Amino acid sequence: MNYEKYTELFVSSDFLEYEFKSVGPKGSILKIIRFTTSSNDEAIFDLALGNKMADGNLDDLARDNNKDRNKILATVVAVLKVFFDQYPDKWVFFRGSTPERTRLYRMAITLNLEELNTDFEIVGALTENSSYKDVSFQKGINYYGFYVQGKRRNFRREYKISLYEENRSTESRD
Repeated sequence: MNYEKYTELFVSSDFLEYEFKSVGPKGSILKIIRFTTSSNDEAIFDLALGNKMADGNLDDLARDNNKDRNKILATVVAVLKVFFDQYPDKWVFFRGSTPERTRLYRMAITLNLEELNTDFEIVGALTENSSYKDVSFQKGINYYGFYVQGKRRNFRREYKISLYEENRSTESRD
């Protein structure tokens, strides 16, 4: 995605959790991108994005209106490249925590489809008769969620982000 992204991320040693600060009119808000193994298939990870709560949990329902939506989405794409360098044979599933957010993700994919298709295999998940059907992503379809897999095996030169170990203190991030 040809948008500015957050370039300083704190990453866990297993490359499954990333933290960065959203900076805008509402101040500095600590965000988390977290990958967890799917309960249905060990080849699939679920991606969650949200605000980091004081207890370390993730709030994926927060509405910040910090005027940096595109920058956050571009950061997620950069993190996917880091993730696929570590887990090249895995798939990642994501959907919005609300129908509006799923629609936002679909619109972002649609607007950047040509560029995203060079780096990722993108599949849409449809609901059909109480089951799911996976199809190649096409514009104009309302999907339940999305699957992505990295097409290439070495994104390292393209990160253009700085990764820091997660064990740095919270104070050093301010």
